[in-house]
Amino acid sequence: MNKEILRLEGVGKSFGEKNKFLAVKKLNISVNNGEFACILGPSGCGKTIILRLVAGFLRPTMGRILLDSQEITKPGTDRILIFQDYILFPWMTVRRNIMFGAEKSGLSQRQKETLTNKYLKLVGLTKFKNWYIHNLSGGMKQRVAIARALISNPKVLLMDEPFAALDSQSRKYMRASLEKIWQKTKKTVIFVTHSINEALILADTIYLLSDSPARVIRTYKINLPRPRSQYDFRFVKIAKDIERKIAKEFKEFKL
Repeated sequence: MNKEILRLEGVGKSFGEKNKFLAVKKLNISVNNGEFACILGPSGCGKTIILRLVAGFLRPTMGRILLDSQEITKPGTDRILIFQDYILFPWMTVRRNIMFGAEKSGLSQRQKETLTNKYLKLVGLTKFKNWYIHNLSGGMKQRVAIARALISNPKVLLMDEPFAALDSQSRKYMRASLEKIWQKTKKTVIFVTHSINEALILADTIYLLSDSPARVIRTYKINLPRPRSQYDFRFVKIAKDIERKIAKEFKEFKL
């Protein structure tokens, strides 16, 4: 069994004057090395705040977050956050955008080039290495962002609804691509989504959140074989259970 790499212990986060607005409440999450964990909940429930806490961009108001038993107090290259909107450099080619992730690695130029070629191949963009960002589709841009994150060799990859801006077909393709990339790299991934199907297709573990303030209302260990089909009766059974939990928790939230 893989050992624990990340732990959130009683984590809470408040904002505003005298911390009156509670966004995250007594969150306890444990993620093992190499695990694909999904944080599932409706828009506005606090999922992105949790990722920013793990990334070190925000500090908890209460509790603590540990990475390899060391408390997280600031951002670091051991945690890379991938956003919905890619944040790529339009004046650089695909190849240069990916190589940028290794700039502070201490590697030689030749080593950086070798790694860049490796990750270009991993995300299927070798043929497009000299293209500029504005020529790429949304899915291709997201693959560049994933490769740039991976080349820096983080301990944890944080993904904030990275496929939300894509159409349904591109989103389906990117889910399959991400799953293959994860299986090859075995990186620890924390993936935020509001899609039940997306979470069930990708996750080893799903943390289902309440409405704001976010708290874990149910943890699901997903032991279905990969690749997963949404028509598998076991998949459907878990999806319906999650829907019932959401319907009970969020009476005004329409599925």
